Amino acid sequence: MDDYIEYVTARLPALHRLAYVLSGDAHRADDLVQQTITTLYVKWAKVRRAEYLDRYVRSMLVNTFIDERRLAWARVRLFAEPPERIAPDSDQDERTAVRHALARVPRRQQAVLVLRFFYDLPVTEVAEILGVAEGTVKSQTSHGLAALRRLLGEQTVAALTKER
Repeated sequence: MDDYIEYVTARLPALHRLAYVLSGDAHRADDLVQQTITTLYVKWAKVRRAEYLDRYVRSMLVNTFIDERRLAWARVRLFAEPPERIAPDSDQDERTAVRHALARVPRRQQAVLVLRFFYDLPVTEVAEILGVAEGTVKSQTSHGLAALRRLLGEQTVAALTKER
């Protein structure tokens, strides 16, 4: 188990960053990482031999994020409705606006957008991480960007993605 501890200790900051970008909330990110490394611990004897261990663990975290929507508490909302359109005024406001807009996009689309544009992963790798076809990644990217365009406006999304 020393290799598990060594691996998790080394990868914890990167896992937390990914979880934070996906969830937009530090506390949810902590929960996602905790759930992921707990599952990893249980499966460690088998998983540690994976050819691309980091990719496998990243997949675990992303799938945990996507699957948590099925939990009853995940449907609890503190506000009746979020604002319809968010207009960023500064860089900080733009980041906040993007986080809020991403939170309104379906989970799988969120995951695809984060992996494609925040982590700059190619379509093939995102497809492997999510366990879907490359065409699904492309369509989820298209649908996710369309949703962001509705929420943020065309120019903001174009600037963020540089239209890949």
